[in-house]
Amino acid sequence: MVLVLGVSAGAGGARAVLTHSDQPHLPPVDRLRLPRRAGGSVDEAVLSVIRRMRVAALARGECVTATAVTCRSEAHADAIRAAIGRSEVGIVDEPLAQLRYLRFTGMLPDCESVILYDLGCSGLTVTHADCRTDTILASRRSTVLSGDGYDALLRWQLARGGVLADARTTRAHRESLSRARVVTATDADTGGRAVVTRSDLAELCEAGLHHSASFVRQLVEETGVRPGALVLLGGCTRNPSLRADLAQRIGLPIVYDPEPDYVSARGAVLLAAQRPAARLRMPRLRAGSAVVARETRPRPGRRKLIAAMAVTATLGGTVAGLLGTDDPSARSPEPGTAPTTAQLTDGSLRLKQN
Repeated sequence: MVLVLGVSAGAGGARAVLTHSDQPHLPPVDRLRLPRRAGGSVDEAVLSVIRRMRVAALARGECVTATAVTCRSEAHADAIRAAIGRSEVGIVDEPLAQLRYLRFTGMLPDCESVILYDLGCSGLTVTHADCRTDTILASRRSTVLSGDGYDALLRWQLARGGVLADARTTRAHRESLSRARVVTATDADTGGRAVVTRSDLAELCEAGLHHSASFVRQLVEETGVRPGALVLLGGCTRNPSLRADLAQRIGLPIVYDPEPDYVSARGAVLLAAQRPAARLRMPRLRAGSAVVARETRPRPGRRKLIAAMAVTATLGGTVAGLLGTDDPSARSPEPGTAPTTAQLTDGSLRLKQN
């Protein structure tokens, strides 16, 4: 049996999907989620998950013929490439894999562009992507909103109710609220209990969601192109309340896969089957340039020409930048005072020297 391995790398660790190259949307032959070890690097988690999946495949008498790893940043890509060395593993930009899988499943709407709203454990990445050319029009990242921040707020809420919980237990409670409306947390030492509802979590995250909505609007203004949909990605978007809140605040049609945290890995499966070069980058639109479609299309109407001119004019006078963030170190809230939205950043990544 011939199989392909798709891996997504992130600050929280690595996810892997082992399946047939033409069946990434079906339940995989095998899958693995490997959290990043405390103090460990991104490339460490990626190498470990690749080894484990290959060993498991061999134990079943199967062969992994191709592997692709998605990365969000150049730092992660360089670290993984240095760790892997000269191998058959392809490194691809994460938004490219996401678009490829959405197009394969038919979830990608028939529009000129979409916003990829990727909310993970360490932060939010918002990418405005051209669907016709697979080009990044603009991209920004913020640590004001993150899964780790959600966990910190929920841990504070539980502490107010007399229940102390560690980071792993708190995350388990937050993830449970994506499936259930009510969760009862228990203090392992005192036996105390606290009830947390999905609405409670939504209230704790309201400020962060408001920030992210402004983040999306700024990105749209920067490009001058109206997106056709908001694609929700990352494990944190599993929460139904969060999705409903975003749909109301941003006012765009929502595209959502039932397993948003595995979209990147499934897209990597499709790209791995094509045996990409050692590094497959997604082109970015440069200031003053226009998007050129890969296929020959009918001459656009006047509205599309005006939109294209707006993109060129806007990007020519705009310098993309990240929103400033405060000190990312943890802060303990004063008694009876709700903490501000947690701001977490990836630790510095040390590249391996040959």
